[in-house]
Amino acid sequence: MKKLLLLATAFTFSASLFAQKKIADVAKFETETINQGNLKQNEPKEVKFVVTNISNEPLIIEQASPTCGCTIGDYTKSPIAPGATGFISAKFNALTVGHFDKHLTVKFAGVDETKSITITGNVLEAAEYDKWSAEMVEAKKKADTPAPAVKSNKPAAKTAAVANKQ
Repeated sequence: MKKLLLLATAFTFSASLFAQKKIADVAKFETETINQGNLKQNEPKEVKFVVTNISNEPLIIEQASPTCGCTIGDYTKSPIAPGATGFISAKFNALTVGHFDKHLTVKFAGVDETKSITITGNVLEAAEYDKWSAEMVEAKKKADTPAPAVKSNKPAAKTAAVANKQ
């Protein structure tokens, strides 16, 4: 019986010793998908994914790579202290008109699994983008214009302080 108990204890200890960390145990992304909205064709726009180290040890981004040749990524190369943040940036080249979903794969040191983060949006031809942009500017002007004050024919209500004086 003692041998069985000792064997079970040794197995439990060795299993926990070799247990792999999961991304959810070491890193938390502010967002895993960034929607760039409408982009003008041939005018790339950079996005930055923010990652927080939620572990008690320094976090190292081993690799952040695009799954296609159309994004260029950079990332925090130095260890990220516990509780601190790092970044992964990417730029979509916006050459082809239409909707896009582009993925980057992130690998952290000491973690076997990888994480996929996504850039999404729509690429518009220059003329279409300019028309859309002008419409957005006009809509914003309308939203920012205060409504005219409405005059009332009713006498103003007495405040409590004025009513108490009388």
